[in-house]
Amino acid sequence: MSKQSTSHLFMIEPESFYSNEQTAFTNHYQEQVTDETPEIIAEKALLEFHGLKNAIEDKGIKVTSLKGSKDCPDHIFPNWFITFDDKTMQIFSMMAPNRRKEKKPSMIEHLTNSYELTDDMSYLEDKEVFLESTSSMVFDRVNRIVYAGISPRTNAVQLIIWCRNNDYELVLFETESHTGSPIYHTDVLMYVGTDIIGVCLDVIKPEHRDYVKEKVNAYHKVIELTPEQIQNFCGNAIEAKNNNNELFLIISTTAFNALNHDQKEKLLNSYKDIIHSDIPTIEKYGGGSARCMLTELF
Repeated sequence: MSKQSTSHLFMIEPESFYSNEQTAFTNHYQEQVTDETPEIIAEKALLEFHGLKNAIEDKGIKVTSLKGSKDCPDHIFPNWFITFDDKTMQIFSMMAPNRRKEKKPSMIEHLTNSYELTDDMSYLEDKEVFLESTSSMVFDRVNRIVYAGISPRTNAVQLIIWCRNNDYELVLFETESHTGSPIYHTDVLMYVGTDIIGVCLDVIKPEHRDYVKEKVNAYHKVIELTPEQIQNFCGNAIEAKNNNNELFLIISTTAFNALNHDQKEKLLNSYKDIIHSDIPTIEKYGGGSARCMLTELF
């Protein structure tokens, strides 16, 4: 049986970091205006990267990190591939041209030393069909369900094809962010753990809401998040475990501080601890948080 979470995570240390103008029109959580120099922003992001990595490793969770590239401002967010517990991996299509460059041959070679590459969907980029791996798809691996919100970066037809080919049930829905546009990635609004799902139902369009609510309640306790909490990245969380099989939830300090007392109490009933680290520069200019920076290595 599949496990929901792993004890081994993958991160990419940023060689450069700045607000990516190629993603800004779909990501309404990233800021472009700044009085900080690119050097200062990159320096802060690097410190924040190490802070999160250290916080995770301090709990006994293994982290493998590789160095990013100067021409990839979003390399810190490794969401172009997925691994599975049968030791296979797949590579996905990315919308922004400079995000496609993140799929470095050296990184792929590193990963294929441990995983068999069974599919590479990069060819879909020429057709402008995008499905951005664990950002577009939030996995309930145990029950073989994929949750996905349609957006310019998450193609509905490709989702249907992928889920059919990989034997996953698809829970597909539409969302509306604080700007009125779709939320760019599903992992902004929800996460799935062993016992718990955190989700903001209010940003799911009313015609899809009851359906999603029924699905998330079928196998898990549910922590309902507010739209304001989503803007503070409370949905951008990931479960991991250490070698003692103790479960942890990893989020940013921004997200941790935005959770209320009851939510934290509920989480701590299911988790040994909530790992959090302060990553405000990455959140501000990247428009992503802790989960975006981590990919599971099963």
